[in-house]
Amino acid sequence: MSTKSDVISRPGTSKGLFGVFRYRYLLKLLVKKEVRIRYRGSWLGMVWTYIKPLTQFLVFYVAMGIFMGMGRSGNLQVYPVYLFSAVIVTNFFTEAFGNCTRSILSNTGLIQKIYLPRELFPLASLRVAFVHFFPQLVILLLGAAITGWRPDIKGLIIAIIGFAALCCFAFGLGLFFGSINVFYRDAENITDLVAMIAPWAAPCFYPWTMVAAHVPRWLLELYFANPIAVCVESFHRGFWWGATDEAFQFSGSWVMRLGVSLLVSLFCLVVGELTFKHLEGRFAQEL
Repeated sequence: MSTKSDVISRPGTSKGLFGVFRYRYLLKLLVKKEVRIRYRGSWLGMVWTYIKPLTQFLVFYVAMGIFMGMGRSGNLQVYPVYLFSAVIVTNFFTEAFGNCTRSILSNTGLIQKIYLPRELFPLASLRVAFVHFFPQLVILLLGAAITGWRPDIKGLIIAIIGFAALCCFAFGLGLFFGSINVFYRDAENITDLVAMIAPWAAPCFYPWTMVAAHVPRWLLELYFANPIAVCVESFHRGFWWGATDEAFQFSGSWVMRLGVSLLVSLFCLVVGELTFKHLEGRFAQEL
């Protein structure tokens, strides 16, 4: 008589995202592999994690803060912190989204040889993006503290929720475009376009009030349905000196804006996972 322990599951089947928890050790190995490959042959190694965002920040600060005069705006006190808090958020999104999209192709050898839950590869790319994000966050905290910022529990909670929504958003898009990219390489070009647009589709260099002054209400609502914009503003609320709720109401409450951002992000995650799961059975033969 057969028992539950005698039941043999069909090989190569995936439980989706729920199945990756059984492979936590392999996930760590994939993260280490990606980091090692990223800096192979590099003399500075992880130091580039600091150099790149700081260089990007300086370019944007000179162009927008000095030449365009944004740093002299009365609404944007301590503009370097305002700018850098947005830069690290958009950097995280573009890296996570881009690497997740390319993760299946970059692991062709493993996918063709052994079976693993395919979601491990984009999830490892998301973890690598977080590895690069953390030291930038440390720089932000130091810069904010030097300019007079003091931790605010409500602001920190808002920043954490906004960042969690952004992680889901980037991962969901990465799953969707990563699976499509196996069949149509146009997905990588779309990813590059999104990376170019992302810093300008959020209040990184300018205050959100400038958008509100030039667009109709429905377009402003669409603007703040974008999880990148909400996450940028949540980091401004959490780490920018002198931040008050009155400066960040977006013509609506934080609860509403964060709630909409989470819903949009979870929708993208579900659609991305369903698309990924539908197509993953054909990955090995297409690669």
